[in-house]
Amino acid sequence: MRPGSSSEKALVKALAVAEAAGARTELFGGAFLAGLPIYNPHDPFDGPEMGRFLTAIAAADGVIVSTPGYHGSISGVVKNALDSLEGLRDDPRPYFDGRAVGCIVSAGGAQAAGSTLATLRSIIHALRGWPTPFGAALGASGLFDDSGAFVDPRDAWQVETVARQVVDFASRWAV
Repeated sequence: MRPGSSSEKALVKALAVAEAAGARTELFGGAFLAGLPIYNPHDPFDGPEMGRFLTAIAAADGVIVSTPGYHGSISGVVKNALDSLEGLRDDPRPYFDGRAVGCIVSAGGAQAAGSTLATLRSIIHALRGWPTPFGAALGASGLFDDSGAFVDPRDAWQVETVARQVVDFASRWAV
């Protein structure tokens, strides 16, 4: 939820790569996601923010999800947003059906990053999405220098690879 978090900065970098490859992008950052109502299956689709979010996902050919790893899993704010995709249950392309979904995780250690990435990929599968073959698992501390660039070129490569794979899949399989 923190503006300028490592997860959000990595997502912004991924979206810039996607745009350079010809994609149109829209950022739903932590502050936006934190403003979504808590998913309630008995009253799930309320408010203009939720409508904007669901409309954007329904129109997308590819999606990139970036989450911090908290205690070995995705953040509650990201999980709530993913749960809210139940609002697309009756859409012609429900949930993430037919969409490439790139996964980016930033966590305080390799074990947390790995388990969080596995969890996120499992959720994407459950929502009928196609997780990209490569998922980025980043260390949360010291990712960026003072100018906002990745400190380690391997981290930049990971994020760029996720973005390129989403755009490539989307351009080949868009409906």
